[in-house]
Amino acid sequence: MLDYHEEGDKKIVDEVAPIRPIADEDANKEFFKAEEETVVYHTSNEEFVIHIRRDPLMKVR
Repeated sequence: MLDYHEEGDKKIVDEVAPIRPIADEDANKEFFKAEEETVVYHTSNEEFVIHIRRDPLMKVR
């Protein structure tokens, strides 16, 4: 993620640096093995929005 801004409980991503394409059939596997600070996102979505959880009992990476 190169650039983003926050609106309430949402992080709106404005610019990304893709690492590599992932085949649709491998997307779930890649999602669950992604390292910290890595986001797996489908590019067919027009907007890239991350919903922020501010739950004190939840570990946030």
